[in-house]
Amino acid sequence: MEARDLLGKLRKKIDAIDFEILKLVNQRMEHTLRTRKLKANIADPGREQEIMAGIRRRSNALVGPDFSEHLFKVIINESKLLQQKELKLIGFQGEHGAYGEVAIRIVDQSLLPIPCLEFVDVFDEVVNGQLDFGIVPVENSLEGAVTQVNDLLVEADVQNIKIVGEVKIPIHHCLLALPGTDYREIKVVYSHPQALAQCRGFLSGNKLDSMPYYDTAGAAMMLSKEKPRAAAAIASKLCAELYNLEVLFENIEDNETNATRFLLISNKESNKAGNKCSIVFSTEHKAGALFNILKIFSDAGLNLTRIESRPMRNDPGKYAFLLDFLGSNREQKVVETFEKVKKETAIFKFLGCYSEL
Repeated sequence: MEARDLLGKLRKKIDAIDFEILKLVNQRMEHTLRTRKLKANIADPGREQEIMAGIRRRSNALVGPDFSEHLFKVIINESKLLQQKELKLIGFQGEHGAYGEVAIRIVDQSLLPIPCLEFVDVFDEVVNGQLDFGIVPVENSLEGAVTQVNDLLVEADVQNIKIVGEVKIPIHHCLLALPGTDYREIKVVYSHPQALAQCRGFLSGNKLDSMPYYDTAGAAMMLSKEKPRAAAAIASKLCAELYNLEVLFENIEDNETNATRFLLISNKESNKAGNKCSIVFSTEHKAGALFNILKIFSDAGLNLTRIESRPMRNDPGKYAFLLDFLGSNREQKVVETFEKVKKETAIFKFLGCYSEL
């Protein structure tokens, strides 16, 4: 191999390492912003001394303790500056680049996206105050209801969880690959099973094998980090930007009407007037019970936009219903409707009044 080729190869490795360093620094900043919610003061000299002692102890070989301490002092000072800004944190399920983060960018680009492992983690961290907001998918135009999220809404303590907004986004899948990849060499494509199913026509037409992965963005991150041979990922276009990947093909989904509705949740009720309400209720197990509830809404002239039933996990054999309708809890007819519904239900929970963002 000629010296120029070897130099180019080494520089690519250095570029990849620099990219990973930046991602890790960003991840560290996210965690420091979360700790701000849990402590009284930004400065913590004892903690900083503990960090520096550990850094000096672990510094060896080419990276000496003086350089390491200087580097981390810069990082810590920057993290304290970020904490002073009191940024609003919003959690989403999945890795960076997930469609939840795409939705966040549409809602408000000033919100700082924080990845969470599971949907329940989004709810829990909104409740305990680590996150100012959470964003969760509640239904998809092709796949239907997101059962995990609906179950969490059914079980939510309405004193700590309120819906404060919604956004509906189109889901456009992209085929992503490592920079410089020859498309003709790709044999296998990684992604979430739903994304693979939604791109079945594209995959079949191009004779590409599907490889299920836990998350669309996770597949993109794995591709960037592990660099498997002859592989690509199906994920959002945002993932190409975040993981230094190339977009080979856009909009490869079989159905162009694919869209997901996301709910914005908070531990405080919105102080803005909304035009849609969400409730959870259960009825007595007797004939006509659900009909009687729906008739109350019909008689009030309230337009229902969704009704979903979910089994009550803490009470086998019984069901709870999630219901959305157009209207505001500041309207007298809605207030009166709620009072009538409460008299006919075994459980009634008001999840919030909100608008589309």
